[in-house]
Amino acid sequence: MARNIIPIQPTPAQPVAKEPTFDYFTTKKDELVGWARKFSIFPYPFVTACCGMEFMSVSSTLYDTDRFGAALPRFTPRQADLLMVVGTVSHKQAPVLRRIYEQMCEPKWVMAFGVCATSGGFYNNYAVLQGIDKIIPVDIYVPGCPPRPETVIDAIMQLQDRIAGDHHVILKGDF
Repeated sequence: MARNIIPIQPTPAQPVAKEPTFDYFTTKKDELVGWARKFSIFPYPFVTACCGMEFMSVSSTLYDTDRFGAALPRFTPRQADLLMVVGTVSHKQAPVLRRIYEQMCEPKWVMAFGVCATSGGFYNNYAVLQGIDKIIPVDIYVPGCPPRPETVIDAIMQLQDRIAGDHHVILKGDF
């Protein structure tokens, strides 16, 4: 008795149904990196005078800078990207402030917190630096003597908008 052998014909593969939302993911690199950086600000507080009390109140539960991604102060410039100069800066402190700024990694931003850091305040004499923008570039100024915590929160939000809109270089061209 001869057996009838029936060859098995392979059936064509059925296409796998894909979720239409996961077909592709596109965005601009600058928008993605800007969004990540704007919510991960690590401040370095350079506190020298009475504005320090207002700086401490900004981190309290009432104002809570953690919701803006700026809650963890770093006390080493190599781990910080926002230098918050809070209060009066004398000419003797200026080289120290310049060195701290130079030790910070890129990208870095500077906030002049209060009228003394912005313009020397009411200390118009030989010992006080008349604005920290004489020695380091300042990105955002917070007015007031002392500035209200709401003003500082507004300045952080403006800085976040600026960070999100910047061009973010991840790899250099010679990599």
